[in-house]
Amino acid sequence: MDDDTPSEHRAGPAIVLVEPQLGENIGMVARAMANFGLADLRLVNPRDGWPSEKARAAASRSDHVIDAVRLFATVEEATADLNFVMATTARARDSFKPVRGPEEAAVDLRRRSAEGQGTGILFGRERWGLTNEEVGLADEIVTFPVDPEHASLNIAQAVLLMSYAWQAAGRGGDLSPRFEAKLPEPATKDDLFRLFHHLEASLERAGYFFPEPKREVMTQNLRTMLTKANLSEPEVHTLRGVIKAFDYEAAQLRKKLGDAS
Repeated sequence: MDDDTPSEHRAGPAIVLVEPQLGENIGMVARAMANFGLADLRLVNPRDGWPSEKARAAASRSDHVIDAVRLFATVEEATADLNFVMATTARARDSFKPVRGPEEAAVDLRRRSAEGQGTGILFGRERWGLTNEEVGLADEIVTFPVDPEHASLNIAQAVLLMSYAWQAAGRGGDLSPRFEAKLPEPATKDDLFRLFHHLEASLERAGYFFPEPKREVMTQNLRTMLTKANLSEPEVHTLRGVIKAFDYEAAQLRKKLGDAS
């Protein structure tokens, strides 16, 4: 891999695709890897050869992954420089190898990478995955907690799940989003009190407070709803604009009725 590849990419596990069939799938794998900071993509006997313009197009600007792809004739050759390899599979195997979920597997891969070990993850063919012999070359098995009746994932989905688990494992449990919406300033009590008075005056003109003995309860219910809403300053101003628009329409209607009489 090029020396100017970011260290985070060098530290991540190699993604090894065994006999991938479609260039588009390889490209989507590259895109999934780039989304979560991985860049070491290795192909074992891609069916349609390499390079692939279809793969590059599907990679959606993940050219650094596509440009660094390495080809191998066998799984043994693709993993020869690695110290620890996991194999993904949706089927139970006749094997005594440890089986992990993606989160646990990613934590272990992080630990091994931090120790300087070369790590990799095997992904099988689109139609039928890895052979028992290929799984046998791995140290452990990774499987996903999917619906048993719909256990098959396409190759890009499987790589995406493992890539996400890898990144999440490196954030110390912090799964907060990459960015947050900017929150507006909360309304001051003065703004809220003005809204109360504006709304109640409008409802008074509309005859809402009927019968009179229920006025206090109805008023308190309205104020409680508006207080619980934790309105921001822009929201209070918007509501007052709505009330003003209704007041204007009501005044126009009263004027028309007055002219008609």
